[in-house]
Amino acid sequence: MNVLVVGGGGREHAICWALSKSPRVDKLYCAPGNGGIAAIAECVDIKATDIDGIVRFAKSNPVDFVMVAPDDPLALGLVDALEAAGIRTFGPRKNAAIIESSKAFSKGLMHKYGIPTAEYRIFWDMGRAVDYIRQKGAPIVVKADGLALGKGVVVAMDEETAIDAVREMMLDKKFGASGDTVVIEEYMEGPEVTVLAFTDGKTIVPMLSSQDHKRAYDGDKGPNTGGMGVIVPSPHYTPEIAEICMKTIFRPTLEALNKEGRLFKGVIYFGLMLTAKGPRVVEYNARFGDPETQPILSLLGTDLMDIFEAVADERLEGLDIRFKPGAACCVVLASGGYPGSYEKGFEITGLDKVPGDITVFHAGTRFEGGKYLTNGGRVLGVTATAETLDAAIRRAYEGVGHINFQGMHYRKDIGRK
Repeated sequence: MNVLVVGGGGREHAICWALSKSPRVDKLYCAPGNGGIAAIAECVDIKATDIDGIVRFAKSNPVDFVMVAPDDPLALGLVDALEAAGIRTFGPRKNAAIIESSKAFSKGLMHKYGIPTAEYRIFWDMGRAVDYIRQKGAPIVVKADGLALGKGVVVAMDEETAIDAVREMMLDKKFGASGDTVVIEEYMEGPEVTVLAFTDGKTIVPMLSSQDHKRAYDGDKGPNTGGMGVIVPSPHYTPEIAEICMKTIFRPTLEALNKEGRLFKGVIYFGLMLTAKGPRVVEYNARFGDPETQPILSLLGTDLMDIFEAVADERLEGLDIRFKPGAACCVVLASGGYPGSYEKGFEITGLDKVPGDITVFHAGTRFEGGKYLTNGGRVLGVTATAETLDAAIRRAYEGVGHINFQGMHYRKDIGRK
């Protein structure tokens, strides 16, 4: 079977890496891919958001199956376009991917069907949003309604920070049209946990829990990023909490989408806050998280291609999805300045010195002149597995110690805060 993976980051490298181990996958394509992916797949110079280009490539080449990984092409309807062309595809259609592409929609869905989440209000007018912040006070959370590369959320500890966030989103158009509408939420407290789940619209199978580290610097300081590191599983996510989440959040979300005529097939990302009043939804994503995918797939014991096909064919209930015992840790190495402005093109050294049992997933790299060069904000995800979480964290940082590039920065407290 020939498979095309759409996307070009660390998540896509992990997906290609897992698919490359499947005896059922003969050839891998990746569009657009990156320097690390090029070692295991044929990279195709087509942007993930080029819907027509992706469909043309899939139709004119021996592609049997397409996996759409990033949020933007899902929101633009790439799955719909591929299916209309008769190509089997993994990922939700546009009308289901809206649970991520519109925070206003997802909050409305949760409110309508009684799925626990933060109190919120939706605003289209900046003046009214500012008045609401003054009325409620801080801490408070401001979110751009649409997609914003994982950076459209501001957890404001004072009113002025919240008002500045509204101004940047609605007036300065920091995130373009994504900030035309803002969602303002109550500040929730408790451990934050992510659970990704495979679903074919009928059956839902949670993966291992994970704990992301969103802030740029140690001690959860600095601006929000796309994610600076992850541990799997989360020590806070007990079997008792998992049972509550299945009953009050996971199944109700799937049932709500079905009642709304939005069949969801793919991966639902549940961002959860474990509050004193019980688990509540922080956000939904309509795809694999990044960098959560890297450590989770490192522990997957079932052929990923088997799972993708079972989801696409709506027969997930009959598949036994297993994960290996133990734990995993991923530490993200980022360009200097990320998540703000940064330079590209610096040589990455030491990759050949990383021990073979530690996997380095490429996120923002290119391969040129026999060298790997930086080509993005998040550059690499150094991922290790072990019998215990402490051992996995230690091994991941051992791997980090071999790698260097100009301006490289990373958090030194992943899993330790």
